[in-house]
Amino acid sequence: MSSKHLEKGSEQPPKVKAKLRLYSMEYCPYAHRVRLILLAKGVDHDIVNINLLNKPEWYFNIHPEGKVPALVTDDDVIVESLTIADYLEQKYPEPALYPAEPEAQERDKALIAKIDPLSSLFGKILFSKEDKSAAEWSKELVPLLEEFEKELESRATPYFFGDTPGMVDYMLWPFAERAGAIGIKLNGKLPLEDDELVLLRKWRKLMRNHPVVSKIYHGPEKFYKTVLFKTAGIPADYNNV
Repeated sequence: MSSKHLEKGSEQPPKVKAKLRLYSMEYCPYAHRVRLILLAKGVDHDIVNINLLNKPEWYFNIHPEGKVPALVTDDDVIVESLTIADYLEQKYPEPALYPAEPEAQERDKALIAKIDPLSSLFGKILFSKEDKSAAEWSKELVPLLEEFEKELESRATPYFFGDTPGMVDYMLWPFAERAGAIGIKLNGKLPLEDDELVLLRKWRKLMRNHPVVSKIYHGPEKFYKTVLFKTAGIPADYNNV
């Protein structure tokens, strides 16, 4: 399947029966989550990318709001990244990405819920016109990141799942991969002390080099180019980022 982002006026590619179809956008962190899970589980699928700033008319028949990701099976359309990830975990249980113990699984799900405020602030920094310094944004961002730092410390494992990445790791990673875009936007890195977020920074390096992650890694620079499609009025050419 071509990685080209389909636009208004395009034709909908026919779906292959018995094969999962993911509607995605190459640089969307939420679609990125699902792509990671599909790769981690080795699930056969194809991908159709959508230009989110110039959406094909037919795509609204799949997702009424025109959002990605959307996973299409032979029987259903599943939307929202975490819902899709949980569906894939149930449908394709190997390798497991949640702990087997119910209490530990609930702990992971509670931690995943803490990503929402983090991702919201991440988007606010990149897309809003608020004129704040890196130090000012850091005061808002670091306390949210410290929740994950403390969790790594309490678990005493390299990944949140243990010795290999699990659901928490894959749900958090797309934002960690794009974190450097904040420094590009603010013309300088966040002012972190050497002893701040040490475990989280080690985790980020481990994740970056993991085979599942590295296979679809783009990095913050490319992602920031797509931010400019919205904030600077640059034509949305996702095919040539």
